[in-house]
Amino acid sequence: MKRFTPSGLLVAAKSVLGQRCPSCHRGRVFNGLIEMRDSCDACGYRFEKEPGYFVGAMYVSYAMAVGAYAGLTLLCRRFLPGFSPAAALGAAFPLFLLLVPVIFRYSRVIWMHFDRLFDRKS
Repeated sequence: MKRFTPSGLLVAAKSVLGQRCPSCHRGRVFNGLIEMRDSCDACGYRFEKEPGYFVGAMYVSYAMAVGAYAGLTLLCRRFLPGFSPAAALGAAFPLFLLLVPVIFRYSRVIWMHFDRLFDRKS
């Protein structure tokens, strides 16, 4: 496992937010809305190491989705006080669907950075 330093954590956080390569922190991970590059155009780091590599990103995506949907439901309950809990869930759903591509992208980027941090071979 690599050592955590304040400057290293700041670089990693900026890299995740900018959806950059976990190795060089310069290359872009995505070509389009959901189309990923095969490798980093700056350093050549291969993003999908093996088939099924991004299965772990589904756990990250699930956690992000639950948090986002719960937060949107609470916002609906707050700003639409006449809505029942079920109606607030229903009102939050279309808003949540707008976040799905963002959650997809960030879950993969977070997974790659997490893997890069703890994989000694990378």
